[in-house]
Amino acid sequence: MTATEELNVAGLNVSRETLTALHSFEALVQRWTSVINLVSKQSLPYVWSRHILDSAQIFSVCPQNARSWVDLGSGGGFPGIVVAILAKEMKPDMNVTLVESDLRKATFLRQAVQALNLPANVVSQRIEAVEPLRADVLSARALASLSDLLAFAVRHLHPDGVAVFPKGAKFAEEIAEARTTWAFDVDTRPSLSEAEAAILVIRNINRAHN
Repeated sequence: MTATEELNVAGLNVSRETLTALHSFEALVQRWTSVINLVSKQSLPYVWSRHILDSAQIFSVCPQNARSWVDLGSGGGFPGIVVAILAKEMKPDMNVTLVESDLRKATFLRQAVQALNLPANVVSQRIEAVEPLRADVLSARALASLSDLLAFAVRHLHPDGVAVFPKGAKFAEEIAEARTTWAFDVDTRPSLSEAEAAILVIRNINRAHN
């Protein structure tokens, strides 16, 4: 592997410091998973490809003027901690908020934020109980159906903000189902980590008028 390839993470050119931080986070996840179920045992050997690279690709949709990124149901830090690591280099003025109601996982997230000195804070409450966060960017990975995610977005996304939701092979069905309840604009981008998956970039979310 060449030096150039080493510094390319999901299509993003990063510094060696950022690459080191991502690998440090990978090690943290592997160490903590023996105590807390951060990722499945089956995917533990593939944290880098299945979780970190999958999360890093989401950062590419971040608008130039974004100053706040909220990650819902952050769990093991995907994509929230990965986004915070990338933001530290690429968008140093942007703050990342990780919302995670599981207290053990929230403790892990705080440890990762502290160990890696990240521009992020952790909110250990249920998503629906958190005061509206007015995020410029809102993300959630493997958390809920698109319809449920859009309800969270209405609460926590700034009216001019963008929601970024990675979805699996049935993303088209989820979009169709969500349109029975919601009106929204969606840009569907191919996933770099899974052939049939997609990244949904969603704006202008409103209740549908049936």
